[in-house]
Amino acid sequence: MTDGVGLDLPGLLAVAVEILDAATPEFLAGAGAPSAIAKGGTDFATEMDLTLERYFQRELEGRTGIRVHGEEFGGPDPTAGAVWLVDPIDGTFNYSIGLPMTAMLVALVVDAEPVIGLTWVPRLGQRFAAYRGGPLLIDGQPATSPISELPGLHSAAIGYSSSRADARGIFPGAERAWVQDQIARRDARIRIHGCTGFDMAYVAAGHLAGAISYGRHPWDHAAGAVLVRAAGGVATDIFGRPWTTATASLVTGEPGVHAELLDVLSGGEWPLPRTLTFPP
Repeated sequence: MTDGVGLDLPGLLAVAVEILDAATPEFLAGAGAPSAIAKGGTDFATEMDLTLERYFQRELEGRTGIRVHGEEFGGPDPTAGAVWLVDPIDGTFNYSIGLPMTAMLVALVVDAEPVIGLTWVPRLGQRFAAYRGGPLLIDGQPATSPISELPGLHSAAIGYSSSRADARGIFPGAERAWVQDQIARRDARIRIHGCTGFDMAYVAAGHLAGAISYGRHPWDHAAGAVLVRAAGGVATDIFGRPWTTATASLVTGEPGVHAELLDVLSGGEWPLPRTLTFPP
């Protein structure tokens, strides 16, 4: 099966599953690793980040012939051709202090479109995987309609990025905090886990009704976009445009919840950065 991209997606997914499974013992053994490399601000990488990314690059490229772009070492342009995207430890701070909400993320993108996604949460023994056109797989088994059918945000659990007031970038902290407040005012339950991949996998599995990430790195989002879409959910940027590797931010959820999240994000009271405009 090539699914229109000229690649054997089920076969490539199977290879990636084997590679992630083989990496799991080392991931678990390194939990609690301290900061080794400062990356600016409070962000850092551990030695295990580097070790795992080298392993993923060697195995994925060697076994599939497709190049890898990782969080720590970079790689080919993820908007052109077929590229593996790798985040060896998503939620590194959680990993370093022993919290279980931390994941290994691997995704395949083709011309910026995500077509395979895998999210392993080793400390909880959970494995989420999918390819475009196939079912969501949880621990290797097809999941049946995991996305809950909610009409909107009332009583919905929503995964949310950090809302630090001093956060900078194209989605400043003040705006993030405003959105969080507006979601809560609609009687939703905000959950901040500190791991984007964890949030998106939990949306796909139906544990969360939706999630918002303001991140700009495609390796944080690609796997989750595939998983949520395979489960019957929606994955876009904050403007409602389909998510691709050229997109900053990711909003996912059951269709009704996703629509209301976009409604909040486009609210007239939210002072969007002047460099951004919502499409008509």
